[in-house]
Amino acid sequence: EDDKKTEVVLLACGSFNPITNMHLRLFELAKDYFNETGKYKVIKGIISPVGDAYKKKGLISANHRVAMAKLATKNSDWVEVDDWESSQSEWLETLKVLRYHHQKLLPSDPSNSLQNAVPLTKPGRKRKQEPNRHDPVKRKNQSPDVKSVPQVKLLCGSDMLESFGIPNLWKLEDITEIVENHGLVCISRAGNSVQKFIYESDILWRHKNNIHLVEEWITNDISSTKIRRALRRGQSIRYLVPDVVQAYIEKHNLYSPESEDRNAGVVLAPLQKQASESKN
Repeated sequence: EDDKKTEVVLLACGSFNPITNMHLRLFELAKDYFNETGKYKVIKGIISPVGDAYKKKGLISANHRVAMAKLATKNSDWVEVDDWESSQSEWLETLKVLRYHHQKLLPSDPSNSLQNAVPLTKPGRKRKQEPNRHDPVKRKNQSPDVKSVPQVKLLCGSDMLESFGIPNLWKLEDITEIVENHGLVCISRAGNSVQKFIYESDILWRHKNNIHLVEEWITNDISSTKIRRALRRGQSIRYLVPDVVQAYIEKHNLYSPESEDRNAGVVLAPLQKQASESKN
């Protein structure tokens, strides 16, 4: 039966500043959802912390954020941390990170390169190799016995999905490619207005079948922002983050009023990029 299920890799992008128990719960909720459909098999979860070039206010060094995420997932047998995005000198659009991880899942082929991470048909390629170039989402007529490339789906909370509506934060063509070629898994609290947001967006509505909404019935209001606020005020964060993460924060004295002022007044990288592209 498992051979007939579509394999899924869950990719979560974000600051993880710091990683919290809620971040880890997103993966478990999404995995339960897909397993219960009977159509999918989640084979891996990937946490990809954003690089320092994102310039978000209060964003501490990627080295620390990656280290904490690795500590938090040390005991997981399926969720891992990937530092490729965080090690880049420039900020990368989420779509490029999705393409990168999709590319890594393709069968090894010397002609595969990051530039070709989007499904392409290169001239001169042998026809028998061409199926590997297509995105798995589009292989609806494929025999269930044929092993296809796992689908990489973007795992997020309702706040990230609703950020699609913030002017100049996302490119429309990026949103389209994310929902059309990869897919979204959005964890939202019961009664949240995510469905209304999708209804009001033509792009999201067009691809609504590739947006999986997972309701979080056991509500949990933990956020990195609130964790940092508690730390600045000398309050306990125990049971909000994994114990190993709390110990790491204390050892390195990570969050303070000074660290929260980092990048204050600096324009967020995606907004900077959009502004410079508009000028050109």
